[in-house]
Parts: sequence; C-alpha cells; structure tokens
Amino acid sequence: MDITRRTFGVSAAAAAAASALPAIPSRAWAMPPSMGFRKTPLVIAHRGASGERPESTLLAFRQAIAEGADFIEPDLEVTKDGHLVVRHENEISQTTDVAQRPEFAARKTTKSVQGTQVTGWFTEDFTLAELKSIRCRERLPKLRPGSAAYDGREQVPTYQEVIDLAKAESARLKRPIGTYPELKHASHFEALGLRMEGRLADILKKNNLDSETAPVFIQCFDVLPLKTMKTLVKCQRIQLVSPQGAPTDQKTPYKEMVSASGMQAIAQYAHGVGPDWSMVIPTVDGGLGPATALVKDAHAAGLAVHPWTVRAENFFLPPKLRNGTDPAAHGDVDAVYRALLASGIDGLFSDFPGLWAKVRG
Repeated sequence: MDITRRTFGVSAAAAAAASALPAIPSRAWAMPPSMGFRKTPLVIAHRGASGERPESTLLAFRQAIAEGADFIEPDLEVTKDGHLVVRHENEISQTTDVAQRPEFAARKTTKSVQGTQVTGWFTEDFTLAELKSIRCRERLPKLRPGSAAYDGREQVPTYQEVIDLAKAESARLKRPIGTYPELKHASHFEALGLRMEGRLADILKKNNLDSETAPVFIQCFDVLPLKTMKTLVKCQRIQLVSPQGAPTDQKTPYKEMVSASGMQAIAQYAHGVGPDWSMVIPTVDGGLGPATALVKDAHAAGLAVHPWTVRAENFFLPPKLRNGTDPAAHGDVDAVYRALLASGIDGLFSDFPGLWAKVRG
C-alpha cells in the first residue's frame, strides 16, 4: 500500500469452513482502546509475510498465519475478464516472470494509471487463465534474497482463493483470521469498464462476509470507492493516508484529512484511518521522536488507527536504528514496534508479522 522506493531493484472446501468461522463482537476489530474494544492491537500481515516469501502469494499468506497474523492483506486488481486478483500493482513485471514469457512479449505497453505514465504488463490485458500461467517472484531480491529463493513456485491468486485460505485456517486454528483487501486504481479500472466496487461487494456477499462484524476491512487511498462500498456492504472501511499528496478523487491533502477536524469528516464514511507509521511516530534527528496527536485525534472521532508498513531491514529504518551498513540487514525494528504500541494504535501492518506479534505479546 505504500509508495515504492526505487532502489535495490525496487519499482507492490472453503464453503464448509465458512460456517465454522468464529463470530466476533460488533466493531471489535476496529474501535480504539478508549472505546473499550481494541485492547490488543491487530497483527496485519502486509501482503502476507512479505519479508520472507514473495509478496501477495498464498505461500506468503500461509507463512503470515503461521506467525500469528490476525489479518492478511491482499491488494486487489482486475483481470480482462473481470476477476479480482491479488497484486501490488496492476503492472505485474516487478512481481512475476511475465517479462520472460515470449508468448506475452507483445502485451508490453505504456499506460496512464491515475495520472502516472507506466510501462509494462497490466492485469487488465490478461484473462485469469493467462495470469495463472505465469509465476510470482520476489519484488526486492537484493534486500530479500531468502524470499527470492521461492521465486517461481506460486501462481497469482484470486481474492476468492485468499478468502478460502483465511476461512480454512480460521476453522483449523479455531481463531478468526480476516482479510484486509485494498482497492487499487479504482478509477482506472472504472474507466475501462471493470469497476471494482461491485465485484468486491459480490464476493463478500457470496462468502457471507457482508456485515460489520465480519473479519474484513476494506481500505483505499481514495475517498469515493470507500463511500461507494458503504452503500454496497456493511464491512468496515479504512481510509489510507500518506505523508504527502492527496487522494486522486479530491484535492484535500492527506495531512489535512488527519487533522482533528478532518478526522470527523472521515468518520462519516469510514471506521478508521491507515497512516504511514511515520505520521504516528516521526523520525527526529535520525531516531524516533515522540508520538504525534494523530492517534488521539482519531480516537476522539471514533476512528481506529492501523499504521503501515513496518519493515525490519536497515534500508527502511531511521539511521539510529540501523545495524551496520548492509541495507538488507535487520536493524532495531522492535524499537519501532514498541513506540507504536505505546502510542495506542489499534493494529499495525508489517512485512514481518511474526516479529510484530512477538513484541505485541
């Protein structure tokens, strides 16, 4: 869900299990501790255990569940024939071997995706069957060679397959495991006649997940898709925000959206906010500074706070938390987890859900 850094090669029997899925108390997943619900922050696996397995694969999601994740996060894109598939971006050359497939060489093209020119291969130009013929790979191989060892083992999953996995594991482990789908490039797909919102609503209803107590969060950086989803299903919704920029469908900067007054506006259509973690615990003089007012202001508006995305590698950590000079080495990520935990957050995205689960206790 983050804006990718372009260094080191960086360019993103279920039906039976459904009845066994444990019920959860109303709004228990989202509401802040001040409301008496979220006493233990959620472990949200960012595209699965994406620090250890190629992101957004069933392999990564299984690993995350084994490490104690409460929710697994699939980013959603749409195929040519209308299926919701799980990829970080609709351009798939960074996370699959499509560029090495001669049968698809002619599909390479350049498109404008929500105002940005992108060259590559796009989910909307492939049928589901065609996408299933290619294989997934690690997006950050220089930073995560251990994960890259699993390249080529997995297909691109559908959102339905991720739901099936979550339901089956919920039944097996006797604890609720939810999915946290992100609507990506919704206006881009709508312009192509592949509107995402109705497709997502249909899948949720088909799987008996159309309720506020269902283990589902719907997230988006834009505003209108969340407002549309509010009219289609009862599932909880999270407004994503970034330190810079604004939603593509309105001019209000993200920083203004998470002001005390802005939170009141978000509360009219969402259950929570998902800020970059640095908006909660900023970097000050190369280390971790004191918590901002974001959590307090969100809770005052009745909103949960689920920051994204904590990664363990030196490359992603403030200078004072790094361990040596190797960008792939793990630094003092526990310090980030502890600071965010102390700030009162209600859940946290991590590429290493097991590390976060251990600190959370």
